[in-house]
Amino acid sequence: MKVCVVGSGYVGLVTGACLAEAGNTVLSVDKDQEKVDALLRGEVPIYEPGLGSLIAQNIAAGRLRFSTDIGSAVGEADLVFLTVGTPGRRDGGADLRAVDAVAASVAERVTHPTVLVLKSTVPVGTNERVQKIVASAAFPVHVVSNPEFLKEGAAIKDFLHPERIVCGYGGNDERVRPLMERLYHPYCLSGSRLMWMSPASAELTKYVSNTMLAMRISFMNEVALLAEKAGANIHDVRHAVGADSRIGDKFLHAGAGYGGSCFPKDVLALATAGRDFGVPMELSEATHRVNERQKSVIVAKLKSRFGGTLRGKRIAVWGIAFKPDTDDIREAPALTTIDVLLSEGASVVAHDPKAMQEFRRHHDVTLDLVSDPYDALDGADALVLHTEWRIYQNPDFAQMKRRMRQAFLIDGRNVWSSYQLEEQGFEYDGIGVRATR
Repeated sequence: MKVCVVGSGYVGLVTGACLAEAGNTVLSVDKDQEKVDALLRGEVPIYEPGLGSLIAQNIAAGRLRFSTDIGSAVGEADLVFLTVGTPGRRDGGADLRAVDAVAASVAERVTHPTVLVLKSTVPVGTNERVQKIVASAAFPVHVVSNPEFLKEGAAIKDFLHPERIVCGYGGNDERVRPLMERLYHPYCLSGSRLMWMSPASAELTKYVSNTMLAMRISFMNEVALLAEKAGANIHDVRHAVGADSRIGDKFLHAGAGYGGSCFPKDVLALATAGRDFGVPMELSEATHRVNERQKSVIVAKLKSRFGGTLRGKRIAVWGIAFKPDTDDIREAPALTTIDVLLSEGASVVAHDPKAMQEFRRHHDVTLDLVSDPYDALDGADALVLHTEWRIYQNPDFAQMKRRMRQAFLIDGRNVWSSYQLEEQGFEYDGIGVRATR
């Protein structure tokens, strides 16, 4: 099949590469000529395990191309995937200007009946909104809502081996469903994963899924604070609660808060949708409030340890990305910690295996970034672990202690909580576990 993917951001690149991997001919379109040129040279603008090699091998096979010419791409395509960004507005809603612009471009350029697939995360009612935009097209444009469920760091696996594929279609053209089913057939060989529903249901499913997961995180983070005060251990609580088959053990890990491009934006978007429809989404709003509070817990622990002031203290930070296996720093809890530390008069030196370039590109602050994680420890009064990259999970603690001025560790992801670090001369503080002094 011939597929046009409009947008070469995170979702667009993963979608295009994975569709090409299944034998489709994919033309990825982006208005940024520099980005297109870089992709044609094999330079992938984001870090996602396996994505670079997948793009390269499909370019070499002639199944994946990149262009700025949306006209020829739409004219050739059986399906057009819309994967542009929908950033959050100040009121919590989604900015749909890019979606509207692409829909209008498609309407102007179609040369035959076309299926327009909304892959971007969009609020309820966007399918109907886009249908009105494409109604002026010379040929029918059938709009299908097909939200993505890709975890950063595991996006290739999620696309090639999906748990479910949600498709929302409210029209009656008999060719639409078979076309989508054929496209996704290679990913459903062990059993159909397609779930057909109304466009509004598909749009709502995306926000509800992410908000439900974020809610579990915020709930356990709130419980972790209670566990510290009550002398409980959050690991024991988590294991016992997660053993209940009705609950399960996923997304019950306490930490310094969630971040990324999806959870923060989608939680607020669901709350905004509730206000728009006159249905207050109180759990969504509480989930957001708890997460914002949790982002301050690291600095609170540091101030408690150093007598209420951080001025003149040297703080090392391991991990800037919001999670491992990505260079995405959007809404990362580490950013809050770094900004507050600097405002409190501390000096900060940080390391991240993949996200330092992104940090330099988007943050103009006085911060030392080092290429070796141990170099961040020289003369440090404390080390904060913010992202549980594998290289941090079993480090050389003897070297760490030698290089730090004060052997004080704050483990924002509870990676080292079972290591008995006090026996090695460290002070240790985690999230919802007993601190050692």
